[in-house]
Parts: sequence; structure tokens; C-alpha cells
Amino acid sequence: MKWRKVFITSLIAGVIGFLVPYINYAIDSTYQKIKVFVEAFEIIKSEYVEEKNDEDLIYSAISGMVSNLDDFSQFLRENVYKGVRDDTEGEFGGIGIRLEIKDGWPVVVTPLPNTPAYRAKIYPGDRIIKIENESTENKSSEEIVGKLRGKPKTKVKITIAREPENKDEEWKVFDVELVREMIKIESIRYEMVTSDIGLIRIIEFTHSMVEDFKKAIKELESKGMKKLILDLRYNPGGLLSSSIDIAKMFLDSNRLIVYTQGRSKKDYSEYRANETAPYSKLPLVVLVNKYSASASEILAGALRDNKRAIVIGERTFGKASVQTMIPLSDGSAIKLTIAKYYTPNGDKIQRDPKTGEGGIKPNIEISLTRDEELKLYEGMQEIYYPDDKIKKKEKPKVEDKVLKKAIEVFSMIDILKEISDK
Repeated sequence: MKWRKVFITSLIAGVIGFLVPYINYAIDSTYQKIKVFVEAFEIIKSEYVEEKNDEDLIYSAISGMVSNLDDFSQFLRENVYKGVRDDTEGEFGGIGIRLEIKDGWPVVVTPLPNTPAYRAKIYPGDRIIKIENESTENKSSEEIVGKLRGKPKTKVKITIAREPENKDEEWKVFDVELVREMIKIESIRYEMVTSDIGLIRIIEFTHSMVEDFKKAIKELESKGMKKLILDLRYNPGGLLSSSIDIAKMFLDSNRLIVYTQGRSKKDYSEYRANETAPYSKLPLVVLVNKYSASASEILAGALRDNKRAIVIGERTFGKASVQTMIPLSDGSAIKLTIAKYYTPNGDKIQRDPKTGEGGIKPNIEISLTRDEELKLYEGMQEIYYPDDKIKKKEKPKVEDKVLKKAIEVFSMIDILKEISDK
């Protein structure tokens, strides 16, 4: 036994002795890089044409380090971090807009119905390039939202860049002055589109939308609904828990809804359906477009991969990563991506900026022109003016090709069923 202990001790000592030079090299290499940073810091402090304080320089360095990771990891100064709050509940003074950071710019995913942004005809896909004449390039989403929000009845000027229909033309750039209002988030709209087909549009996955959804589906059933179209177009996401709860209404047998995978094992988790579901047999079609993001992509991917619904439309936005907020010692914080979402079949939802891969690919793809898209979006909205709750804006007459295809799909399924029953 004694010789074995001596052998093991000698082996451990040998391994440590072998690794020490490499450990020392790694530490020394990191130290040298930090030394370069300090050198640059001192040069800027002493030689730059304008005087800069230490905090701004250090915070800018941290911000640059974090923002280079991806579009969603961000460094938040103390005042910004304190102002971060959950947008999925309550009311706030703002312009009524949902946005994502894309290629360094804030891009409108969707304006919210009956808000200043919608009435000013700000459309999905518009870039907000300035707020009060200050550039928004490479700003965090929290910084952008913080500047757009404020007390109700106060004004904010934004500069919009709109992509032209003809790619060879210049982007249209114009200013819009908006008056902030208290924003109440609407989450559900529904109607019967034929005598037996109901449609529920989920505008956003908020805290209260699951109960609203249950009420909507019950009311549609009372009107004779036998099939359902779930419209997730222009849905920017929201609460993951609400998306999961909706999936559980249609998926049974403990089926996998979505899973997350990060760098370590602790960042892996699964979300599954229950053993039974109240609408596991209800015929279902899901509509998506390139502005469907986050929680809406998780729901569409789960229903598609489990062969529970036919998904129609365009490949979705491709935003589904897990961020966690990590406080720092001085009251600031880092919002860091720690994992990404995957569909039951293992497809990564988060879009890869290099390859373009990601998002949810529909079973049936239908693309719209920019003009069709804008007219359709306007036609989908119910617009109520604050001073006249009865007055509605007349909807433009535009054919919804995607909805039409969904109805055709149900008709084809009915025909195939009749043939198989004979």
C-alpha cells in the first residue's frame, strides 16, 4: 500500500509540474493584455483632445466588450439597470412600440394598436436612427426604451429610416414628433372567419393573455368553431411562460415543447406538455411572418415539430436566447446570453448573423411584397381613437394571401378525410 501512495503522490506532483508552465503562461498572457488596456487608458487620459473621466472610459470599454458578444448581451449603467422593469405587466408612458436590435440599430418589430406610434404610421421594419437628434446606433435596447419613455403628454422626436420597396433606391428618412401616452398592452383578438373556422390573433405573450386566450377559444366554440387558425404574425414575443401555457393547451402526452442549451450542463432545461390537453384534437393552423419573434417562435416551433399544426407564412425573425441579469459591485449590471432555445427537433431558433440560419421555417412558405405587407398590417388592426370610442377607421380592402391559404388547407384536409372515410 505504501508504494502505491508514493506512486500516486509522485504522479500528481509530476502532472502539476507539467501543467504549471502552461498555467503560468495563461495567467501571464492575460496579464499582458490587461497591461495593454491600462496603457491605452492612460494614453487617452493624458493625450486625448478633450478631458474624459475615468468612469466613462472604463464603462465604455466594458460596454464594447459585452456588446461584441451578440446583439442581446449588454452592459447597463446603474441608472439604466435601476430603470429596467418588466414590460409585460402594467402601464407606462411611451409611444407604443416594440423593437429589437438588429445590425446595431433599433428596428420596429411592431407598433402596438391604438398608440401614438401606430397612429403616426410607424411600420414594422422601420429603423429608429435618432431620438431627439441623438444617434441610436449601437445603443442597448434598454437605453433606447428609456429615451422613448417618459411622462404622459410629453413630446419626443424620433428619426425614422424606412427601407424602400426597390432595393436600388435610397432609404426614406424623416422625423416624427410623438406625444407620449399611458400604454395598455392588448394581447388577444379573435373572430370567426368562416362558419366553422375561428381565428385568434396573439398580439403579445403577456401575463394576462392566457386567461384571455381561454375566454376567446370558449366564445369561438359557442359560435360553432371546429377548427382554429392561430395568428402569430407581427408577434414580438413576451413571456416564455405564457407561450408554454398556450402550447400545453394543444400538446399532450408530455411532449417536448422547447429546450435550452448553454455552455454548461446547468444551462440545459426542458419544457414539456402535460399528460392531457383540452384541445389536443382541435385542427390547427399557425400563421407566422418575419416579424414573429421569441415566444411566438417557440410556440410555432413546438406545434410544427410535434406535427400538431401546419405552419404557414415566412421564416420567422430568429430571436430566442436566454439572458440573465448579473449585478456588478458598483450598482451596474451585465445582461448576458447564457443559453439558446431549440425546437423539439433540435433546430436552433436564434438566427446566425453569418449564415442567416435560424428562425422557424414554415411548412408552407408564402412571401409578401413590402406594399402588400404594410397594407395587410394596417388592415389587421382595430383602431380606436381616444376621444371617440365608437369611431373606427375604415380598413383598407386587401387580400390576406396567408389567411386564404390556411382556409384552403383546412378544406383540403376535409376532402382527404371524406375520401379516407369512404
